[in-house]
Amino acid sequence: MSRITVIGGTSYAGSAIVAEAAARGHEVTAYSRSLPDSPIPNVTYVQGDVSDESALAAVIEGADVVAAALAPRGALADSFRDVYRTIARLADAVKVPLIIVGGFSSLRPAPGAPRYVTDLSHAPAEYHAELTTVTALVADDLPATPVTLDWVFVSPAGKFGSHVPGERLGRYRIGDDVALQPKDGGEISGADYALGFVDVIEQGNHHRAHINLGY
Repeated sequence: MSRITVIGGTSYAGSAIVAEAAARGHEVTAYSRSLPDSPIPNVTYVQGDVSDESALAAVIEGADVVAAALAPRGALADSFRDVYRTIARLADAVKVPLIIVGGFSSLRPAPGAPRYVTDLSHAPAEYHAELTTVTALVADDLPATPVTLDWVFVSPAGKFGSHVPGERLGRYRIGDDVALQPKDGGEISGADYALGFVDVIEQGNHHRAHINLGY
């Protein structure tokens, strides 16, 4: 079993990943600004701010894998990319893989096509800055990291979040940076995204890559 640190471990995607990894017997540490009302058994919760580099270093050092599930809003609206640069640098320093919860708009509709973020008419205007920022992470920042950093950026299907939690079906499909089109009308639930995400961690088949999960 692996020692997995989940940064943003009480967020929607982060908490699902924490639950899935803990259920499989991994040693899980969840780092976040607030503690959950209902802690998951056998999970170590650490409360802290992602702007605190020494606190981040403490939860990253000793991990076998670092997962990150942060969103560029609230306190991170202006510092999201800087925080991820710090996380990437700390993960690279101790040579642990960094697996990141991505966003749908960073994907492409077809091989070689522009990313969805180039036309954000599919999303409300109040989210455009967030979508652009998340895309910049995988389009610009992660490829610019040292080749010694092993990273994977895992985008969900288009309709993903606490507003559409869905049900656990125990299945998913995995693709590259071209968005999977749902075969049965569904997108992907939080539980099944976490299922695929932890499989990515365990299988270790993707390196410095952008992938996506869907039904």
